[in-house]
Amino acid sequence: MTTTSLKKTPLAKTHEQLGGRMVDFAGWYMPVQYKSIVTEHLATRKAVGIFDVSHMGEFVVTGDRRADFVQYMVANDVTRLSEPNRALYTQMTREDGGTVDDLIVYRREHDFLLVVNASNIEKDWRWLNEHVHRFEGVKLTDISEQTGLLALQGPHAVQLWADIAGGTISDLGSFHYGERTIDGVKVGFGRTGYTGEDGFELFVPADKTEWLWNLLLEQGAKYNIEPCGLGARDTLRLEAGLPLYGHELTDTISPIEAGLAWSVKFNGEFIGRAVLEKQKKEGTSKKIICLRADGKALPRQDYPVFDNGREVGIVTSGSQGIYVGYPIAFALVDTASGTEGKTLGIDIRGKQVPAHVVPRPFYKRAK
Repeated sequence: MTTTSLKKTPLAKTHEQLGGRMVDFAGWYMPVQYKSIVTEHLATRKAVGIFDVSHMGEFVVTGDRRADFVQYMVANDVTRLSEPNRALYTQMTREDGGTVDDLIVYRREHDFLLVVNASNIEKDWRWLNEHVHRFEGVKLTDISEQTGLLALQGPHAVQLWADIAGGTISDLGSFHYGERTIDGVKVGFGRTGYTGEDGFELFVPADKTEWLWNLLLEQGAKYNIEPCGLGARDTLRLEAGLPLYGHELTDTISPIEAGLAWSVKFNGEFIGRAVLEKQKKEGTSKKIICLRADGKALPRQDYPVFDNGREVGIVTSGSQGIYVGYPIAFALVDTASGTEGKTLGIDIRGKQVPAHVVPRPFYKRAK
C-alpha cells in the first residue's frame, strides 16, 4: 500500500508502533485493527476501548446569526440547544431530501462546533459555504487539521475520564459538552459516541493528540483498555443500529428513509424541509431495515434481498453481530417488504439465507 498520498492523523506512527494493521480509509492512513476486531469489539462492550477518530472534520461557526445559519443547514431542531455546552445528532439534507452528511452539532459558549464525517469534509465545507452568505456576519472556520479527536467508549470509559479530568465528569449528561485543562492542555469533551456504549469524544490540539492517547492507555490499563481500529468501530455501530454515511445515508437516501425520523424536526426552516415533511406524512417507497440472518454465513454490502423470490432491495451494511452472537445487516428495501417480523432472503454466494426483519437496534446497553 502506498502511504505517501494518504492523509495521516497525528497518531499514524503510534498506530504502527502498536502493531495496528493500517489501511486506506476514505483517503486516510488508518488502523483497521490491532489484536483483532473481535477482541476490540468485546473490550468496548465489556471494559473500555480507545479509538483514533482524528480523521473526522471539525468546523466552527461564529457570528451573531450563527444559530440561524446552523438551523437552516440541519434537519434537527437547534433551539433544543437552549443553553451552551449541549449537543445533538442531525443531518444536512439537499433540496430533494437526500442526505449531504450526518453530523453532531455542539453549541459551545461562543460558537457552534460541527463534527462531520472524514469522507465528506471537502463536500460539507463546500455545501456550507454555498449557503453562509445568506446570514450576514456568520463566519465558518475549518479547524480539522488543527484538531485531534479520540473516542473513549465502554462501561469503564466514564470512570477512566473522571480519574483524569475530575470526579464531576460523571455528572455530565448525554449529549453535553465540557472542557478541562489537564497538564496545561485544554481538552474539550462531549458525552457522545458511535458504539452504543457510554463514553466521551475528546477534542485536543493536534500536536497533543499523542500525549492524550498515551495518557489514556496508561491510566486505562487498570480497566483493561484496548486500542481499537476502524473494524471494531464499524461492527459496534452496526450492532447499535447506527447509520454509516455512504451506506444507510447517501445523497439519494433521506433521513426519513433511513429510519431517522426521530431526528428530523419541523420547528424551523431548513434545506429539504418540504420533501422530508411530505415523506414523514405520506411515507416512503423504500426504507432501511434491520435483518437478523439465520446460520453462520455473513451478509455483506450490496448482497440482494428477496421477498418470496422477488428482489426487493440490497444490504447496505452487514457483519457478524460479535456481541449478540448472530449475523446482522442493514438493508434498503421496498417499504412493503420491511414489516417487522417478516422473513426475507439474503442472497449469500448464490444461496438465499432466511433473514428476519427485527427492531432497531440489535444491541442496547443496560442503563
